[in-house]
Amino acid sequence: MKFFLSLLSFLLWAVVPKTECVTCSGFSFNENIEVVVHRGANKIAPENTRAAAQAAIDLGAEYVEVDVRTSKDGVLYILHDPMVNRTTNGSGFISRMTSVEIDKLDAGSWFAPEFAGEQVPRLREYLLWIKGKAKVYFDVKDADLRQLVELVLETGFENDCFFWFRSNKKALELKRIAPDLPLKVNASAPEAIKKIKQKFNARILECSLDALTPAFVEACRQHEIKIMVYGGKEDKEYFTRVLLHPAVDMINLDNPELYYQVKREMMERGK
Repeated sequence: MKFFLSLLSFLLWAVVPKTECVTCSGFSFNENIEVVVHRGANKIAPENTRAAAQAAIDLGAEYVEVDVRTSKDGVLYILHDPMVNRTTNGSGFISRMTSVEIDKLDAGSWFAPEFAGEQVPRLREYLLWIKGKAKVYFDVKDADLRQLVELVLETGFENDCFFWFRSNKKALELKRIAPDLPLKVNASAPEAIKKIKQKFNARILECSLDALTPAFVEACRQHEIKIMVYGGKEDKEYFTRVLLHPAVDMINLDNPELYYQVKREMMERGK
């Protein structure tokens, strides 16, 4: 195993520009990867709740990802689906429900009895609560962008967040409204990176680990774009590959417990 890790590390260092890494018993691993936890630690607590965010924070994550939606009366909430059915004891589209109705929902019992009473978080209160504990990745599903930007600025998150939109039109709207707020885009081809930078002024690019060819990494470095990888099968082998790759700046994941376990084991082997 140690020979395999040493060989893999050598090959990666040979083809990829180096970032700060630490050498452990013959192999080098990237200790400065920022961890972004998808919907909070959703294998430990109900997704998109304060409990899930706190679990991610307790493990050491730098960012918590949240999905932003809007109630019928214009209040911003954190919920992934357009309907509340899957993750609460209610039913219906959140966009057709008032904030009074949404605040009464139980967003925890579906996951486990001990989380009964967890609410669908209001975004404003959530940001005030998480400020100083973690940064925030906004996956904007349905929200007025001016309202959202005002909230981000009001709560002081302009330097502690980044945004993603499924719609390029919405991404360009954010760039027009608030050009200094960090934007993430997805890509896998090195030839697309220059256009992405020019069009969106993206700060972060999300891709698979397998997309990190030398040309891809070099293009990101030239355009000052951070690289965030996402997983398919989040197992020990995958997390080991991520930690051994010196070009990875960030990782977007669902299983922070296993990631940190793998990292601890690698550090122990290096002592």
